[in-house]
Amino acid sequence: MRKSIIICMTALLGLSFFSDDLYGIPAFARKYKMSCQTCHSPFPKLKPYGDEFAGNGFVLAEQDAPRYYVDTGDPELSLIRDIPLAIRLEGFLTYNNRHSKRSDFSAPYNLKLLSGGAITEDIAYYFYFFFSERGEVAGVEDAFLMFNNVFDSELDIYVGQFQVSDPLFKRELRLTFEDYSIYKTSVGLSTANLAYDRGIMLTYGFETGTDIIVEVLNGTGLGHANIFRIFDKDRHKNVMGRVSQDVGEFVRIGAFGYLGKEELTNNAGTVTTNKIQIFGPDMSLSYKGIIELNLQYVQREDKDVFLAETDLTTAPSIETKGMMAELVYQPDADESKWYAVGMFNWVDSDQDNLDYKSGTFHIGYMLKRNIRMAAEYTYDFLHNYGTASIGFVTAF
Repeated sequence: MRKSIIICMTALLGLSFFSDDLYGIPAFARKYKMSCQTCHSPFPKLKPYGDEFAGNGFVLAEQDAPRYYVDTGDPELSLIRDIPLAIRLEGFLTYNNRHSKRSDFSAPYNLKLLSGGAITEDIAYYFYFFFSERGEVAGVEDAFLMFNNVFDSELDIYVGQFQVSDPLFKRELRLTFEDYSIYKTSVGLSTANLAYDRGIMLTYGFETGTDIIVEVLNGTGLGHANIFRIFDKDRHKNVMGRVSQDVGEFVRIGAFGYLGKEELTNNAGTVTTNKIQIFGPDMSLSYKGIIELNLQYVQREDKDVFLAETDLTTAPSIETKGMMAELVYQPDADESKWYAVGMFNWVDSDQDNLDYKSGTFHIGYMLKRNIRMAAEYTYDFLHNYGTASIGFVTAF
């Protein structure tokens, strides 16, 4: 059995090396006729220039021109000449995923349609649609309108759907099959976590290298609207704030806090109000694009939360803590064909089924700037088993 798995993995990797002639240019690179390397290394991980480009409303001011818009003769109408579209496709061969003791062709694992760009000066949009996420149509996740340089200042405003953790570390841009576990953790019947939500985000950057971010959120994730066409399940709004600071050329430190309330109802119809506090520091160290170390610690407390739908009483207080440590190595910086990632995930909660502790090693090879092959091994220290995967990620 193990021999057959190794043969399959080797064959999959070997076939990928014959796809060297495949070539695709994602939407922004296609528009500006520049390499994906300008913003990503390796994709989808953003370089500082890529962060700046996204924060500027997906515009290179020195390269934008009227030809990107349709001349309708109406100065009050702004129409993009060609809607920018891109596709991201991922597939893997896994073994022993979730301790299944099985090999599995998880391809396609993800298939996304992405679009984004400037609608007019200082107003941009971005969204992606999951044609397939683990075999199901997941629909829209990221989807927002961005107002850039509001009042001719450094204030940017995002309205729509986004990940609460985006100002910390972006889950969608990670290189690993393994996720940032603490960001997805919800306690009991709570729907609030640091993953996707709907709301508004305000960001402001100072010349001193200080960034301030405030989010006002529904706190309900991405559930459907109710019969009254309302997405939020209660009258409460949750708030997150973050401050970060550049320290020298290679270090950035930050801290965030999240406060919220949510009304929870069990199967018996009993209602309680859960009070949520989440906070923690983070740090990122990078050296010339060769080594990057990302660290995140999260402390969470839930008060008066139902742990299950059948609970008749609420837990007075549930504490959850966790961390993520991620080390990325590229021997030749953004010219590297090879890269490696080490990751450690840890979650420890009074709700025992949330506990998680894992170590991950990931190695990848860039066939093209936009075609990445990867092999990964994750070991679950709490349940003493390992998961192996090999696959591809491409965008075009």
